[in-house]
Amino acid sequence: MRKGNLLTFLILLGLVALLVLVPQLIGVRVVERIATALAISLVLVVGLQTFTGNSGILSFAHIGFMGIGAYVSAVLTIPVQMRGMALPDLYGVVKTLEVSPYLGMLIGGLAAALVAAVVSYPLMRLSDAPAVITSFALLVVLYTILNHWSAVTNGPRTLFGLPNATGLPLAGGVAAIVIMVALVFKESRIGMLLRASRDDERAAAALGASIPVLRWRAFILSALIAGVGGALWGHFVTSFSPKAFYLKETFVILGMLVIGGMNTVTGAVVGTFAVTLAFEGLRAFETSLNASGMFSEQVVGITEIVLALAMIGMMFLRPGGMFASTEIGPLLARRFTRTKS
Repeated sequence: MRKGNLLTFLILLGLVALLVLVPQLIGVRVVERIATALAISLVLVVGLQTFTGNSGILSFAHIGFMGIGAYVSAVLTIPVQMRGMALPDLYGVVKTLEVSPYLGMLIGGLAAALVAAVVSYPLMRLSDAPAVITSFALLVVLYTILNHWSAVTNGPRTLFGLPNATGLPLAGGVAAIVIMVALVFKESRIGMLLRASRDDERAAAALGASIPVLRWRAFILSALIAGVGGALWGHFVTSFSPKAFYLKETFVILGMLVIGGMNTVTGAVVGTFAVTLAFEGLRAFETSLNASGMFSEQVVGITEIVLALAMIGMMFLRPGGMFASTEIGPLLARRFTRTKS
């Protein structure tokens, strides 16, 4: 890892460490749950950045792979004695197969990566608007399968019974590993060639870069991280339905990445922190409005409206996001050098 990006990793690792330590020192359960959810969002947003940030192609399918990871881990880790109630039509050998939640999370990530490897290669030949449209179509396909494969997912109904295995230290540790993986991938030969194709596809192809293969590898890595993030989330909430892996969550994750800056890992991390903290503040405000009795009907949707307006404002004022092109390590090193001189 280069010196500048090593500094970036240390700074971002410090943020994750604070995220893990401060709520535990405060000792408030609600704060710890918010921090855990933030750490899981970090995994998902940084995972999306490994593909979108390096390839320049916006992917809507990311949340679909999150769903695959969550459901695969659930099927393998729900206690056998409860599985008959949660999934009465589950297939033969899987009914009696039970693994630890941590192994289930890993298998969930690998299953998401396998699905991505099988279905995505033809899509990697597309660029610009066709690539975005087909990624959205892939999200619809994955959601429809999760919503109707009742034997494995319990259909549109809530799947319950997952062991509560995702705590703040585990979520924070996985987030730190994912940040390191994203920075290493960015510096790797695949990452640099992929960014070259993002900036000038024809020039990169002329240099011998196989652009579909490069995108395919990055997409598989992104799906692997999304699957692990989905499994982490599943073992955090312990019950969920397919609607958790569709448009609303896609909008939030994309909002975090766009506001922070999709071309940098720093942007993905800062955007996740900023949007999560803003969301929690707006939810508290919304709750206080409803409790005050000022309105005859319940006030809902403030968080989504503000996030949408923030994305519009960011695209107008800073189209590249908070950290558009430079990681925080090289940025601070450059400013420190100028100050000394």
